[in-house]
Parts: sequence; C-alpha cells; structure tokens
Amino acid sequence: MTDIITKSPALQTTPLATDIPVWRVRLRLLWRGIRTNVALFTENPIGLVGLAIIVVFASLIVIHPILMKSVWDRNVYDPVLGIDLAIPFHPAPPSPEHLLGTDPLGRDVLSQLMHGTRSAFILGSLAAIVNFIVATTIGAIAAYFSGVVDSIFMRIADLVLMMPVITILIVLGSLLNLEMLHLAIVIGILSGLGGTTIIIKSQALTIKVRTYIEAARVAGGNDFHIIFKHIVPNLLPLSFLYMTFTVSAAIAIEAVLSFFGILNIRMSWGVMIHTTQYAGYLLDMSKWWLIFPSSVSISLLTAAFYLVGRALDEIVNPRLRKR
Repeated sequence: MTDIITKSPALQTTPLATDIPVWRVRLRLLWRGIRTNVALFTENPIGLVGLAIIVVFASLIVIHPILMKSVWDRNVYDPVLGIDLAIPFHPAPPSPEHLLGTDPLGRDVLSQLMHGTRSAFILGSLAAIVNFIVATTIGAIAAYFSGVVDSIFMRIADLVLMMPVITILIVLGSLLNLEMLHLAIVIGILSGLGGTTIIIKSQALTIKVRTYIEAARVAGGNDFHIIFKHIVPNLLPLSFLYMTFTVSAAIAIEAVLSFFGILNIRMSWGVMIHTTQYAGYLLDMSKWWLIFPSSVSISLLTAAFYLVGRALDEIVNPRLRKR
C-alpha cells in the first residue's frame, strides 16, 4: 500500500509548499497586489484623466529633442538662444512656422513650452524623491523609538509647518544662486520634514504594534533591521501617494519663484511668464499666446498629479478603498 501511494503520479508531480522558494512566493504576492491595485486604479475616472494628461506632457519631453535634431533649425527654435530673424516684429502671433507664436525676444513659444515640460518633470521628480526619503525614514524612526527621538522630530515638523515655505524660498533665492537641483532638494526637505512626516509616522505607529514586528524583535533582529525590513516596506504605498502631491507643489512653487526672477533656471514655464511680465505683456490679452500656454500647462500638470494622487489615496486608504 505504501509503494502504491509513493508511486502515484499525482503525488510525484505536485510539489510540496515547502519546496517553493521564498522569493517566488513573495514575487507572486507582489504581482497579485500590483494587479489588484491597477484594477482599482483603472476603475477611478479621475485617476485615468490625470494619468492621460501626464502621458501627454511626458510625450512632449520625447518629441522635443527629435524635432530639434531632425526638423527644426536650432538657430531659430532653440528655447533659450533661438531667434527667428525673418519675423519683422516681436512677439509674433501663431503661424505655420511658429504654432504658438514667438515671445518678446523672438523665441518659439512651442519649443519653450516643450523644453519647460522637461524642467517641470525633473524638478517634481527630484523633489518627490527627496520628500520620500526624508519623510519615510524620519517617520519610521520617530514611530519606532518614540520618546525623545519622536519629540525632537515632531517639534521640527511643527516648526516647518508654521513657516511660510514660499517666503523662505524667496529669501533663499535672493541670498543664494538657486538652481533646479538646489530648489528640488530644498522643497523635498521642507515637505518631507513637515506634514508628510507626521502622516507617515502615524501610519508607522500602527505597524509598530503588529505581531510580526514583535516576532522579529524576539528573533534577534536589531533596530535597523526591523525599521528598514519590516516597517518601511509597509509604508511605501502611503509614501508613494504623497510623492505625487509633492510633484504638484514643486511645479507650482517653481512657477512662483521664476515669476519673481529669483531662480537661476534657463527655461521653464515660470520663466516664460516672467519674460512676458518683464516685457509688459502680462495683462495684454491681445498677446494671449505669451501667457496662456505656460499658465495652462502649469495648471493642467499640477492638477493631473493631484488627480492621480487622489486616485491612489482610494487604493492606499482602506476607508476609501472600494470593496
């Protein structure tokens, strides 16, 4: 009877649960979670609208260098140095040669808009990454150690929340030579030390009291192992959510600072508005192509990341998740 059981084909071809590698089980669980979240995201119309807008702007980043290399004359369409000498006056209205016209200096507005899209994505992405690292790390550490460590970080967060960010950045821009990288780091740190840290810490407190954290501590795991192997991975969905909000804030802040002319950035949507204001065309609606493309782009892209963030919030937040 034993020989019949051991020689059964069904039992020989069916692997035991203990024979499956741990990495494969984790990969299956990760893939299952990704498919579930993607399905929930696609059911949210505002998230799809925001994602579509982001894809459209992202395509401009890809198309612009192709046009500069194969179609456009760099001497005419360079977003910073290009000038169309064939146009008798500046700014020129939209035409077949310049679909969105030219600015007060004779530069192509469409080329500036496409180049500014890259600046917006770079700034928003860098600021979001810095915010993610700062907020997730500090939030997890403050929740895990509590006591004095928690009090210090929370008081810093309170101070950051009380300070007007725009005013601080205006002062820094007046005193220092702020470039794109510097601005992204400052925005990421300020947003990461402020409200995002408080929210991440609150979520980390709920993770800290779970049984697997105590099991890891009993098994001999040190503080570093528990924080970065067990707490931080469970904070990632919420951290990614607030990354999208940071992108929107960074794009809007750059536009404000560039409008005042206190940033050392060659070309961005904010610089386009600043050039229009400096030339005296800001309130001249007859020259609509100088102000509307850049301002509408700022509004659309910031709104798009906000809509995507709201859709992700319904996935991350169990109270909003559709059952």
